[in-house]
Amino acid sequence: MTTATPVKTKYEAIIGLETHCQLNTTSKIFCNCSTQFDSPPNTNVCPVCLGYPGVLPVLNEEVLASAVKLGLALNAKIAPYSKFDRKQYFYPDLPKNYQISQYDLPIVEDGHLEIELVDKKTKDVTRKTIGITRLHMEEDAGKLVHAGSDRLAGSTHSLVDFNRTGVPLLEIVSEPDIRTGQEAAEYAQELRRLVRYLGISDGNMQEGSLRCDVNISVRPVGQKEFGTKVEIKNMNSFSAIQKAIEYEIERQIEAVENGEPIYQETRLWDESNQETISMRKKEGSSDYRYFPEPDLPPLVVSKEQLNTWKEALPELPAEKRQRYEEELGLSAYDARVLTDDREVAQYYESAVNTGADAKLVANWVTQDIAAHLNNNKLSITEIALKPNSLGELVQLIEKGTISGKIAKEILPELLEKGGSPKAIVESKGMTQISDPGEIEKVITALMEANPSEVEKYRGGKKKLKGFFVGQVMKQTGGKADPKLTNQLLGKKLQG
Repeated sequence: MTTATPVKTKYEAIIGLETHCQLNTTSKIFCNCSTQFDSPPNTNVCPVCLGYPGVLPVLNEEVLASAVKLGLALNAKIAPYSKFDRKQYFYPDLPKNYQISQYDLPIVEDGHLEIELVDKKTKDVTRKTIGITRLHMEEDAGKLVHAGSDRLAGSTHSLVDFNRTGVPLLEIVSEPDIRTGQEAAEYAQELRRLVRYLGISDGNMQEGSLRCDVNISVRPVGQKEFGTKVEIKNMNSFSAIQKAIEYEIERQIEAVENGEPIYQETRLWDESNQETISMRKKEGSSDYRYFPEPDLPPLVVSKEQLNTWKEALPELPAEKRQRYEEELGLSAYDARVLTDDREVAQYYESAVNTGADAKLVANWVTQDIAAHLNNNKLSITEIALKPNSLGELVQLIEKGTISGKIAKEILPELLEKGGSPKAIVESKGMTQISDPGEIEKVITALMEANPSEVEKYRGGKKKLKGFFVGQVMKQTGGKADPKLTNQLLGKKLQG
C-alpha cells in the first residue's frame, strides 16, 4: 500500500508596518537642544531631555505642523482634539523611564496610501491602496553604543549616548493590508517619498531617519482569523524589508506545516545570514501602563490652522505621476521613475518648460543622465548640465540640427562643464547633414565602390542595408541624418 504525498496548503501573509520617521527640525520635540546627527556623544542634551526632576516639556510647534501635513498627505482625518501620554518602560537609553507619546487620542487616524508595484520584466505598473490606522507624535530614545563598535573598539561594555533622546518622531501605523515583501518595501518607499516631498524628513534609513518594524503572520487562504503575529526589527534598507518578510513567511509556513508553535515575539533581521532570529517575547500595550501626560496640555487644531497647513502642501508624488501620465503622455513606469526624487522631478519639468518634447526629455533624464548620476554618486543638482540646456539639446534633435548620436557625443562635456549645446555643436562643426542631395552623393559613391554588395542586397540579402548605413555614417563623421539616410538608401538600393 502506497501513501499519498500530502498537498501543501496554500497560505497568505498578513503584514502591517509600524514606521518611525525622524523629523528634520533643528531642535528637539520638547526642548531647544540640537538634533544634529553624529554630534559628539552627550553634547546635545539638557535637563529636559535628560529627565531631571522639576523640569517641564514644551511642545515644538513645528512637530505638530509636520504631523498634520503628513496626515493630510495620507488622506487621513486630523483630530481637532488630541493629547500626549506616558509610555512606561525601563531601558538604559530612556532617562525618564517613560517615553512621551500618544496613545488613545492620536493626532491622525483613518487614512490610506496608494502604492505602485512594478513588474521588473514587463515594466507594467499595478496599484494597491494600503490603509493607515493612525499617525502620532513622540520622542525618540537614546542610543546604546555596544562593545565592538568603532567608538568602543576592544571594549567589553556599552555606553549610552543621549543625543537622540527627545528627537521628534512621527509613528505611522498601517492596516494589515500588505501581503508580500514587495508590497511592504514599496509602501515604505512611498512613505519616504512623501516625507521628502513635504520637506519634513530626509527619510535616510541608513542613519535611522526612517525605521520600519514589520508585523507578520500567516494563515491558510480563506481563513478569517489571523495567525500568531511576529514583529521583525533591525532592517536598514528597503531590500532588507522585502527579504526579511519573504524569509519570515517561509519560516512560519514551514512551522505550521510541521505542527510547530509560532510564538508572539520580536525577531531581528540578520543581514549577514539572511535570516530572522528571536530577540524577546513581545509585550502587549498593557505592559506599558499608558496614562495621560500631566505636564503637557491637550492639542486643539482649529479649522483655520488646518486650512493654512493644507494650502502649504506641495504637489505630492501620486499627483505628479497622474499629471505626467495624463497631461504629458508618459508611461506609468517613466512617471514613477521621474517622480521618485523631488529634485529630479523639478529638473525634468524645468527642461520640458523650455518647449522640448516631454517624452524625449524623459528618456534623457531616466537613461543617460541617470546612468551618469549613479556611476558618479551624484545628485541631479550637482551636474553642470542645467535643465534649460537639456531642453535646448532635445530641441536640436527635434529640429534635425543634430542626431541623437551627436547629442550623446557632446553629453559628457555638457555634464562636466555645462554650456550651450547649440554653441558646442557650431564650434565643433557637428551640425547634422540634412541635405538629401549631399547624402545621395555619398550613397552613390559607396554603391559604385561596393558593386558586389549592391548585387547581393538586390539578390535578397537585405541585412546589407546596415552595412551601407554604417558606411554613410563613417564617411560623414556621424553627421548624416539617420532617418533620411535610411529612406534614401532604400530607394537607391532598389535600383
